[in-house]
Amino acid sequence: MLKFALVGCGRIAKKHSELLGGGNITNASLAAVCDIVEEKARRMGDMYNVPFYTDFHKMMSEMGDGIDAVSILTPSGLHAEHCLELASYGRHIIVEKPMALTLDDADNMIQSCAGNNCQLFVIKQNRFNVPVVKLREAIEAGRFGKLVLGTVRVRWCRTQEYYDMDAWRGTWALDGGVLTNQASHHIDLLEWMMGEIDSVFARGMTSLVDIEVEDTAVVVLTFSNGALGIIEATTATRPRDLEGSLSILGEKGTVEIGGFAVNQMKVWNFVGENEDDKEVLEKYSVNPPDVYGFGHQAYYEHVVGCISHGKQNLVDGLEGRKSLELISAIYESIESGREVLLRFKPEKCRLGHRTGG
Repeated sequence: MLKFALVGCGRIAKKHSELLGGGNITNASLAAVCDIVEEKARRMGDMYNVPFYTDFHKMMSEMGDGIDAVSILTPSGLHAEHCLELASYGRHIIVEKPMALTLDDADNMIQSCAGNNCQLFVIKQNRFNVPVVKLREAIEAGRFGKLVLGTVRVRWCRTQEYYDMDAWRGTWALDGGVLTNQASHHIDLLEWMMGEIDSVFARGMTSLVDIEVEDTAVVVLTFSNGALGIIEATTATRPRDLEGSLSILGEKGTVEIGGFAVNQMKVWNFVGENEDDKEVLEKYSVNPPDVYGFGHQAYYEHVVGCISHGKQNLVDGLEGRKSLELISAIYESIESGREVLLRFKPEKCRLGHRTGG
């Protein structure tokens, strides 16, 4: 039985605590929770009858071998700092998206975990959605032939009330905008399906809320295989969430996954039909209760398999870094007004900067 601790008891922690504390992950349990706001930590600790802390160093020292892995669920801009401190205890680290806000921080996290002999897992739960898994199988089987166009659309609703819940939301230093926060999973899926990216050109704006960062952005991507890509991301959809979708078009087929959490197979068309193709639309659509989907359960099961049985970590630090590099390049393009090549050194990107704007 692997024992997990949660650092950060905010919005996303509800999903993690329900899975671990509710006995929904085989061979995994919730051992402790921590948040600098005592009320949040106490409430979650009492709910699952586990110790609660306001200082994770105290938690790690007192719990000792009672913790095998730590899930970092704090504001995005603190992920790196908390990862570096927690890695020194030699426990495995699970970190919510994005793994960090700067590439230097991501590199330090990777090196620290390797140096302390602990695995680093970056949560990309949408990779485990059933229609996404089916699409990945088609990509790996070469069913699309030449890839032509990949598109993601994130049309969600986040009002001023959402951003006012916590002072860190919507800031460059600790959060980032729709690209870093809400759309980061979808951007990861697009890159995972379409392959390496050569360049990006982007435009962004803050349209309906009072925050530092963007709530709406569009991006054109050029892939190394010659295909093009489009990212459309906004939290200015009103009055409610509309969709979180992914489309892949190739010379031999087209697939679209829709729903509001990349959860519903909407189009599955290929030139050469396989025997099970007619059943795909019905079999590979699952409606989740919220935009987080069901992927966290499959992700934690994957983490347990990696730690306990030596399975390959599908989203380690290096894999998690890829989408951060892409998002950083997109911000560089928005700030500079020009096309940006990947493998670049950020100059104007403000993401993760705590001074100077």
